[in-house]
Amino acid sequence: MNPLEIGETLDHYRLDKVVARSGMATLYRATDLNDEREVAIKIPHPEMESDPILLERFRREQEIGQELDHPGVVKTFDGEERSRMYMVIEWVEGRLLRTILNEERELPIERATNLVLQICDALDTMHKHGVVHRDLKPENIMVDDQDRIKLIDFGIAMKEDARRITFVDMSATLGTPDYIAPEQVKGQRGDQRSDIYSLGVMFYEMLTGEPPFRGPNPLAVMNERVLHDPEPARDRRPEISPALNEILNRALERDPRRRYQTASEMALELENQELVGVDDGASRPSAQRGKLPNARRMLLYAGLALAPIAIFALMVMLARR
Repeated sequence: MNPLEIGETLDHYRLDKVVARSGMATLYRATDLNDEREVAIKIPHPEMESDPILLERFRREQEIGQELDHPGVVKTFDGEERSRMYMVIEWVEGRLLRTILNEERELPIERATNLVLQICDALDTMHKHGVVHRDLKPENIMVDDQDRIKLIDFGIAMKEDARRITFVDMSATLGTPDYIAPEQVKGQRGDQRSDIYSLGVMFYEMLTGEPPFRGPNPLAVMNERVLHDPEPARDRRPEISPALNEILNRALERDPRRRYQTASEMALELENQELVGVDDGASRPSAQRGKLPNARRMLLYAGLALAPIAIFALMVMLARR
């Protein structure tokens, strides 16, 4: 099908403006001519409609948006005949969290905490419905004038009871390098704890003005998060309390078993920081940074011990020639 122009009508929707383009679809701001309501229209690219994997993802995103009913999650609409494949989404006023961070860098601690608590609440509802976002990042969070948030773009979200439709050729699209959880970097499917890790990265960025890991390219960034723990946020911004620093540490645990297991668990500690125990021992990520796990350290020592033997064997072989 030919691309649609601004001002054209798609069924009873007038396309008013291109809002965004991705590798999968174009998002328009539109007007429902039946009631003059503003909506967003997401139209898949023509090549996507012939790709069964991408098409299934599009349908799943629409299904998730219809199923979830939470003020912090964008809603999609259905229940009408359509002349082609597209998605009708509620129009959300506000600014992307990415825009806010670009303009303000560090946010006030109280404001950042309030935003994260709202995201926790939205995630809790999603996760209880078996939905994992898998691509939480500032570009996928809208913030209105009253600082109310709304999660958007469920393009690579997963339903835990859905069949697996990804993975070899599509793995590069699962998540964004700055925010993806270590287990996703390793090729695992991820679960609600992966969303919590991504939320921890965003919280860290809200508080310090930059993500916890940096590198010359996306692969270097992903490698850093698999091998190392981040520099403590409190080292970058001393007014962060020890309790809040500990909450960040736990959200950013590399091992999902040591991370917050639910979004509500993280929210509970954020709301009751006076009850958060601060671990100053070796279990803190700051203390572990740069240290090799025991198994890897043993392998290193074994390699060093075997090196003289290998060199001696090589000399014997050369002497016999």
